Amino acid sequence: MTPIPPPEDQSLRHHSFDGIQEFDRRLPNWWMVLLFGSILFWMVYWAYFEWFRVGLTGSQTVEREMEHIEAARLASAPTTDNASLWAMSRNHVFVEAGRATYATTCVSCHGDKLQGGIGPNLVDRLWIHGGNPTDLYATLDKGVLAKGMPAWVPVIGAKKSAEVVAFLLSHHAEGEPIEVQAAWIPILPK
Repeated sequence: MTPIPPPEDQSLRHHSFDGIQEFDRRLPNWWMVLLFGSILFWMVYWAYFEWFRVGLTGSQTVEREMEHIEAARLASAPTTDNASLWAMSRNHVFVEAGRATYATTCVSCHGDKLQGGIGPNLVDRLWIHGGNPTDLYATLDKGVLAKGMPAWVPVIGAKKSAEVVAFLLSHHAEGEPIEVQAAWIPILPK
């Protein structure tokens, strides 16, 4: 096999391996951009996940997806019993959806920290109409017209009402002692 002579403007390197010689020229620009771009991407990726720990780890991603699957399963079940409402309160998808609904419908009476105002405090252990999840849902369903609370389930729907109950229950522990209060005196604005 006869070697191919180099073009006029290219020179060959002085070494040879198995009769093969290589040209002494620079790599193409597109290849260099790809090389340095991938190095830069690796450094940013490593900093994001390992140094600053901003991104989710693999197990956190799996847990988040399992919560979404559990939320879809709970949403498809039309039951609003105590066990399913407590399960919804431990699922961040339901809690965040309930927080959004609470912020648009309930915050004007119960306050942004759920500590009352015109309506009663929702984070203490004193409850007027019972503190079980089904009692909370029934209060949302029927309302308390004598005290100014409308029935919200016909307005916002059963799913959003269950999400609000899940948000409220996320501030409580399952099985905590509940004291039923006869009446509540609203906090008047100063």
